[in-house]
Amino acid sequence: ALMWAVIPIFNTFLFRSAPIYSLHEEGEQGLSLRELCTSKIFWMLMLMMTCAGASEQAVSQWASTFAETSLHISKTLGDLAGPLTFAACMGAYGKYGDRIRLDLFMRGSCILCILSYLCISILPFPALNLFGCALCGFSVGIMWPGTFSIASASIRGGGTAMFALLALAGDLGCSGGPTLAGLVSSYAGGSLKTGIFAAIIFPAVLLLGLIKSKKSE
Repeated sequence: ALMWAVIPIFNTFLFRSAPIYSLHEEGEQGLSLRELCTSKIFWMLMLMMTCAGASEQAVSQWASTFAETSLHISKTLGDLAGPLTFAACMGAYGKYGDRIRLDLFMRGSCILCILSYLCISILPFPALNLFGCALCGFSVGIMWPGTFSIASASIRGGGTAMFALLALAGDLGCSGGPTLAGLVSSYAGGSLKTGIFAAIIFPAVLLLGLIKSKKSE
């Protein structure tokens, strides 16, 4: 833990020299909190952001345990095949994210995420279950930054308050997704497959939100 603490300490000095650009043109004011809260599209984006965080963490937080308990492989292999493949595939978006059409890619990612959840929870083959974890990592990589991009395009002048509230919604999803999966797993006798299957509601709701927001443009 002490060794890993070096990284945020080092980032403290890097951040001091990082350029910080204003979200608004000179003299322009962002929307107030009251104005944001009266916007229907803002609340839809908040729901989408919550689902984005939940879709990501419902699998990510349980991947290692799932590999051990449900697939009966060692912890070392579970960590490598679960969270590691999840993170590696998630990082693939960062490499090619600027070359895509956002709305279509996000819808496709939601569908892919739903399929990955089904792959993890329904198929009786451990290798395919692990493949589902990796596929989930790839599919959720766009959801958080993509929702931010949609928000900046949909609500002009949203400003710092909007992005702060969206980040809060995402964090709520990051805690709510694994919690739902864990609770359902407990009620199902410790079956993580059942818990992950229940969490499929999050990418499904996000997909509906994307379709609705496109229609309202």
